[in-house]
Amino acid sequence: MGAVKIERPAPDEYDPYYQRYIDQVADGDLLELLRRQVEETATLLAGVKERDAGFRYAEGKWSIREVVGHVSDVERIFVYRALCFARRERGGLPGFEEDDYVANAKFSSRPLGDLMAEFRAVRAATTAFFGGLDSEELRRKGTANNRPYSVRALAYIIAGHERHHTRILAERYVGALPRT
Repeated sequence: MGAVKIERPAPDEYDPYYQRYIDQVADGDLLELLRRQVEETATLLAGVKERDAGFRYAEGKWSIREVVGHVSDVERIFVYRALCFARRERGGLPGFEEDDYVANAKFSSRPLGDLMAEFRAVRAATTAFFGGLDSEELRRKGTANNRPYSVRALAYIIAGHERHHTRILAERYVGALPRT
């Protein structure tokens, strides 16, 4: 039995804030996109020297290390939400403050290669999880941060969130690093 196609969610399946992420996901095989994305991000960051991984394109912005760590953290949170909803969790799940998570994570003290290895592991778990769901489970809904979400909407949000940050990394970080 092959994996079920993850259909694009309807607007009532997620908080409108996340439309900007879902809009970045092209039609097609979402699981394949999730697998490709991690390799695209790894390729983009492969040329970043460790000394440059602390680069911030502006004061108050996250470093390259922090962006990569943030993407892994958010993916874990959204997959946890998807797990809860797929298993019919009845209670609402809390929100989270991304800036606090980054501030408390100490990503700056970790090598970029380790953060990328962690992202690869998180993404492998993500694709395994979503690949094991059937169409009924993907349509199930739950509440997080007092907003409704379907499992499939969370899968699309994960893909769009990664795409959003990879574009920022390419445009504002990697492109601004010194060429040596």
